[in-house]
Amino acid sequence: MNYLSVKEIAVLWKMSERSVRNYCARGRIPGAFLTGKTWNIPENAEKPDRKGKSAAKRTLLSVLQEEKSEQLHGGIYHKVQIELTYNSNRIEGSRLTHDQTRYIFETATVGVTNESIRVDDIIETVNHFRCIDEIIDSAKTRLSEKWIKNLHLLLKTGTSDAKKAWFAVGDYKKLPNEVGGTETTLPEDVSAEMKRLLDDYNGKETITLDDLLDFHVRFERIHPFQDGNGRVGRLILFKECLKHNIVPFIIEDDIKLFYYRGLKQWKEEKGYLTDTCLSAQDKFKGYLKYFRIAYRD
Repeated sequence: MNYLSVKEIAVLWKMSERSVRNYCARGRIPGAFLTGKTWNIPENAEKPDRKGKSAAKRTLLSVLQEEKSEQLHGGIYHKVQIELTYNSNRIEGSRLTHDQTRYIFETATVGVTNESIRVDDIIETVNHFRCIDEIIDSAKTRLSEKWIKNLHLLLKTGTSDAKKAWFAVGDYKKLPNEVGGTETTLPEDVSAEMKRLLDDYNGKETITLDDLLDFHVRFERIHPFQDGNGRVGRLILFKECLKHNIVPFIIEDDIKLFYYRGLKQWKEEKGYLTDTCLSAQDKFKGYLKYFRIAYRD
């Protein structure tokens, strides 16, 4: 499919570029998506009715895009930024509290504390907010090695790891690593394994929750980066839920042991990870109900 710019659509529809951007941000142009700050609009898109009669159904993705564009605080975008960032970083050892994470997002300050705070925890929190913006902007795009590497680059830029010669920020690992005492794919084999994983996944006609979890398990077992694999993997999960209209889920710090067990036992018993994610999904449905966003069971 070919895509047109906001300017081209504005000329075609005989309206202002600002109006076209508003239609995009409100989810009223099916198939429109952001690349960075640029809207890509299907060339065969129909001009929405001004009274909203032909408006597309508001999805979680369209609401996130709208609230992000308007920098709205207190909505589902705000909620996702704080909950996903706090919990995903906490699982990986961040010592920032939930309140400190919220302060950083809302005010760009950490808040009063009597304890020392690691600079990396702050940097990776700010970077994680940017990663969430990226997955909202790129939710409809096809998963690729380039996109995944860029997500890792966003997450780790400016950290102490980025200063290490052997740590490849935004690229695959150079040294072998383990996860939970389990060996992962060797550096020289990562590229081939990632290509195989993406070919298998992108080749599916429809994507189910089971497909997403299988992708996640395979990704974590490859462990393509020197560090940051868990956070990148969970960000990809959230992105793909948005793309395929599957209710997302946030793995909270207090269920991480169930999550780890599910990853480890996936091949023998898929129910452990599935049940953990379904439970987390139920909690996210509560967010959607509160913010009055429709979802598909």
